[in-house]
Amino acid sequence: MDSTLQIAKACLQAYADKDRAAAERLVAADFTFTSPLDNGLDRATYFARCWPNSARMEGFEAVHGCEADGRAFLIYEAWVTGGKRFRNCEVYTARDGQLTSVEVYFGWDVPHKAKAGGWVDQAG
Repeated sequence: MDSTLQIAKACLQAYADKDRAAAERLVAADFTFTSPLDNGLDRATYFARCWPNSARMEGFEAVHGCEADGRAFLIYEAWVTGGKRFRNCEVYTARDGQLTSVEVYFGWDVPHKAKAGGWVDQAG
């Protein structure tokens, strides 16, 4: 796989398939993972902290993806046990067929909690 976007999708698929061996082949030794909850986790910490969440993942669908300036950007919808669906955006960097970094930007639940044209009131 030469495309960072292909590598990213393969890693997400390994996560959904609970195929840790495949994920480990796709994640570089100097990998870092950042999300609203995690700040620059190294490879070992990522697998210890984040991989167990794959047990709940049932699948994902790529919605939009592109590559620019050596990075891939992917918006996807995922679903977990119990029927919850959500949409996230992730930015990937790769080298030599392996991911070197992932940045996750949490999206929203599907369907959205706010009505069309409205918002979720967080006051109060």
